[in-house]
Amino acid sequence: MFVTCWSAKGGVGVSVVSAALAGILAGRHGSVVLADLGGDLPAVLGMPEPGGPGLLDWAHSDAPPEALGRLAIEVVDGLHLLPRGEGGPWVTPGRARELAGALAGQAPAVVVDAGEPLPSRHPVGRGGGGVAARAAGPSGPGSSHLGEELRAVGTSLYVATACYLGLRRAMPTPVVADGVVFVKEPGRALDERDVANVLGLPVLGVVEHDPAVMRAVDSGSLVRRLPGALRRGLRDVG
Repeated sequence: MFVTCWSAKGGVGVSVVSAALAGILAGRHGSVVLADLGGDLPAVLGMPEPGGPGLLDWAHSDAPPEALGRLAIEVVDGLHLLPRGEGGPWVTPGRARELAGALAGQAPAVVVDAGEPLPSRHPVGRGGGGVAARAAGPSGPGSSHLGEELRAVGTSLYVATACYLGLRRAMPTPVVADGVVFVKEPGRALDERDVANVLGLPVLGVVEHDPAVMRAVDSGSLVRRLPGALRRGLRDVG
């Protein structure tokens, strides 16, 4: 199983959803690799910021696929994190294909936190943005070869809230994904049906707002004691 989580707008909960889904799949499959292309997972998981090379460093080298696994860091039993590293996000088409294939072979289940699309030629360091692809062409704004390759090898999940600004950002170019994980916030006028209609995608999971989720992130216990709102909302996603 291979799942990529992403969004067109930061701050909607992509990293929390990715980490929670990895925790759920670890219980089902016994071994899960969580790949951090967004840069926020160490903080979400309550881990120190990893030093040394990561995914994007591998992508800018000529290292073989088996070297990728040696970069993984154990989070809990059965769950390993592949950190983002310091390499730039722009990966050549051939190496993007190799990275997607290498990730798919890391464990019975792989979850990729792909963050949000980057504007064309916008350099970022650790923790800045992600590499998810929109429906635009390989060289278009907000797209990447790697994002397209990730979708080609597994399931693509678009993480959204009922935020008008976030949906407005996603509307100019059709979102290419297999479904939506809807993070339901209190006080919003829009609901999951509106989000499904705007994006033209089925809602596969609904995560209700729960302060316990933020408390779990703040305490670094998210995958060790997964809050019920995440467990319920993502049970049918994977």
